[in-house]
Amino acid sequence: MAGPEGLVAEASVVSEGGHSRWLLPAVDALLHGLGLAASSLDLFAVTTGPGSFTGLRVGLGSVQGLALASGRRCLGVSTLDVLAHTAQGSAGTIVALVDAFRGEVFSAVYDGEARLRRERQLGTLAATLDGLPPGTAFVGDAGTANRATIQAAVAGALFPPTSGFLAASLALLALRRAPEAVPPSELRPLYLRAADIRPSRA
Repeated sequence: MAGPEGLVAEASVVSEGGHSRWLLPAVDALLHGLGLAASSLDLFAVTTGPGSFTGLRVGLGSVQGLALASGRRCLGVSTLDVLAHTAQGSAGTIVALVDAFRGEVFSAVYDGEARLRRERQLGTLAATLDGLPPGTAFVGDAGTANRATIQAAVAGALFPPTSGFLAASLALLALRRAPEAVPPSELRPLYLRAADIRPSRA
């Protein structure tokens, strides 16, 4: 949670249970600890992906519900944008990488101020690394997992330390993008990959 003065509060939860079990109780506990009601907040923000289909649905649905009940607007921000924001100023080029499994990564390329330079996309790591300048900074789980491969392909590659918890960075970024907020009904996920649904053989 952030305000004009900066970060006000943050709750980080590590759990083996699904998001739907602990997300809203964690929000309620955070607000209760600050003596605030959800209706007193001006804006609700959420990462829109790419990410797991279930996690995105839970996050988006929860924020839509809170915003609708509070009569407030929502801001959806790509997970890749938030990752890049955590490394702002670390290099002239920043690449956000998220593991998409199946030998692929979700990626986007940003300038040193975390402004988007190459569209968010799904593809192989090799294709993502092609043409990147020396000294590029990499953030995200796929960057950490493929560090050796990246270092071999991009001279002077940097890996700035970042937290796996993105809520605080999302909140601070949301303050900048508040004019882009939309009604809860207009919030949409960014999947980048179509759902893998197979018909039942029953």
